[in-house]
Amino acid sequence: MTLLLTGVTGTLGSDLKKLFPEAISPSHSKFDICDKPKVDEFFKNNQIDLVIHTAALTTVRGCEEDKILATKINVEGTKNLVDGLFHSNPDGYFVYISTACVFDGDSGMYNETSIPSPKNFYSSTKLLGEYELKKLKRTLVIRTNFTGRKKWPYPKAFTDRFGTYLFSDQVAKGIKEVIEDNLDGIVHIVGEKRISMFELAKYTTNDIEPMTVDEYSGPDLTIDMSLDTKRWKKYNILQNEI
Repeated sequence: MTLLLTGVTGTLGSDLKKLFPEAISPSHSKFDICDKPKVDEFFKNNQIDLVIHTAALTTVRGCEEDKILATKINVEGTKNLVDGLFHSNPDGYFVYISTACVFDGDSGMYNETSIPSPKNFYSSTKLLGEYELKKLKRTLVIRTNFTGRKKWPYPKAFTDRFGTYLFSDQVAKGIKEVIEDNLDGIVHIVGEKRISMFELAKYTTNDIEPMTVDEYSGPDLTIDMSLDTKRWKKYNILQNEI
């Protein structure tokens, strides 16, 4: 089986590369998903059986400030990959990494049958990316929320934004498991406990300072990103192995 992994320089993509060392994982300079002719040429020259698509513009503020770029990467880039697989191997398997932020965040604990309602432009582009998969026979949308096992990138973290967070290496292992189980449709890879961003940050950064959403200035945020699942097991963020 020949696997294409996008976004390999990102937090989740780099963890997936460790689990799928055989994957074709070209750098952005060699494989720009927004360049449709080059994407078409790549699929023509490589018989791809599985695509794991993690590449995305993921910052809420960045997507809001450059909506054209966000659409180009998150929607059109996804469409280019889908079209490439569809025309070269219509029976191929496409795994799309989405986000808990496709929901409005008003209630939390959303499962796979909950109705998406994006709160900001980033969330909207990720949901539109999900819709691009519809022309393929075998697809899997994975919604999750995670952080890397490294120092929190900001001096403060929200005490009143929530999620069923995991570390990226745990999500990567969960992705490998659901692929090996040949799941399709939508699945949520989630932690078993709903915690705040501040609690999450404390796992890796002792000197993190608390803050509330009232102190924040910027695009609308998904306040409660917690996910439930009806289709898969839940993972313990405190376990190194899952």
